[in-house]
Amino acid sequence: MTDAPQPVDDEVLKDLRQRLRAFRAPALPDVQGWGRGTCAGRLGELVVEWAERFDWRSHEARIRALPWVRAGGMRVIHQRAADAEAPVVVLLHGWPDSVLRFERVLPLLTDAHLVVPALPGYPFSSPAQGMATAEMGDAVARAMADLGYDRYVVSGGDIGSNVAEALAVRDRDRVAGLHLTDISSARVQAIEPRDLTGDEHAFVEQMSRWYASEGGYMHQQSTKPHTLAPALADSPSGLLAWMLEKLQAWTDDFETSFTDEEVLTWVTAYWVTNTIGSSFSPYVQPRLAPTRVDVPAVFTFFPKDLVPAPPRSLVERTFDVHGWDEPSRGGHFGAWEDPTVYAAGVRAALGLGA
Repeated sequence: MTDAPQPVDDEVLKDLRQRLRAFRAPALPDVQGWGRGTCAGRLGELVVEWAERFDWRSHEARIRALPWVRAGGMRVIHQRAADAEAPVVVLLHGWPDSVLRFERVLPLLTDAHLVVPALPGYPFSSPAQGMATAEMGDAVARAMADLGYDRYVVSGGDIGSNVAEALAVRDRDRVAGLHLTDISSARVQAIEPRDLTGDEHAFVEQMSRWYASEGGYMHQQSTKPHTLAPALADSPSGLLAWMLEKLQAWTDDFETSFTDEEVLTWVTAYWVTNTIGSSFSPYVQPRLAPTRVDVPAVFTFFPKDLVPAPPRSLVERTFDVHGWDEPSRGGHFGAWEDPTVYAAGVRAALGLGA
């Protein structure tokens, strides 16, 4: 059943512009750049762009024209291949993004049936309430059954890779292969320190340094999300600052990877769907206890993701590794930043028997 997101009410867009025009810049020390978080000057430029020139309707039309369907109670993009017997791939996004992460990959995988769920609690999802990743995995499994697919490859990163792991554990007979761009920190934390090799110890220490210097957002979203959510849901400039910092910091080359229009499209998707608060749910709700995943897995570790590639020996402790790629460029949004490399990883996973 066709289920495209509804057009945003004119009053929502009018209210957005009014809020942006009333932006009150904070009084900050005269410190330039991104070292203390979002660059104030860059934020100010984008607030004006968003209020005065950004046209949501043109992007909304493109998004609504995607092949949306309802399956298993979820809203998903279902791009069918010409060959009915083509392999099937599930693409799972993360935070702070949405199905838009895969817009540049969709044209590269037209010879496979693609299913891109709007994960519950994220932009364009229906229903919009947040869920834990294991529950999301169950919802995706129901959607795939509803679409008539009994064998498929699952690809994702960030929250999406946690959902993929849940699918591989709870729907083992249907998941033919995995393509992941990271592994859950919970997997690393579950290993006894005395069992780590030298390289693995170094990686764990690097992760710890990253959490100390860059992980504040994760601590807030996982401990007190209901304190943060009202501020971001009520202030579009605040939402932009929260997301912009991550887009800039987690991208290999931000200025060439995202135009201003694209940044504002991703942020507006959260604003008009009012999903920033619900997108925090996977951070605070329990995850599956780490367990070995026996589904054949391919990994693409982009160099400017949150942390670099772990030692292969560490990943092999809990995954059946069949492919490993460390490309020379790309970051957290690898499917967006370097879709050709990302698609190659998906194809490698398809070769595992989908």
